[in-house]
Amino acid sequence: MKTIRCHIPSAKADKKNPPLTLEVADSFFSRFRGLMLRKKLPAQHGLLLAPCNSIHMCFMRFAIDAVYLDKTLRIQKVVRHLRPWIGLSLCLSAWAVVELPAGEADRLGLRKGQSLSVEPGPMA
Repeated sequence: MKTIRCHIPSAKADKKNPPLTLEVADSFFSRFRGLMLRKKLPAQHGLLLAPCNSIHMCFMRFAIDAVYLDKTLRIQKVVRHLRPWIGLSLCLSAWAVVELPAGEADRLGLRKGQSLSVEPGPMA
């Protein structure tokens, strides 16, 4: 799966918070599978589902934070601590969703209106 490195401009994102490494799920199958059946996400990692404006938590083993983005990577909505198996979330204005381990959105100070930036360079 392709990966990108993403910077989060915020008061809390500093040298102690290096850029996130995001796996990119941009095919039907990779978006469908998402994080289902995984045991956890490593620290400083997430999954970018694009295009995507809704997620479910069926077959998930851990809670996540969902960060909805528009096409310019501006945060449209942050949903914290979606619980495994019963969570469901939607944002009609979103183009993509970043799934992060539960608590990461608060740790990074993510909020609606912030913009993410992607490091230049080839995707792995």
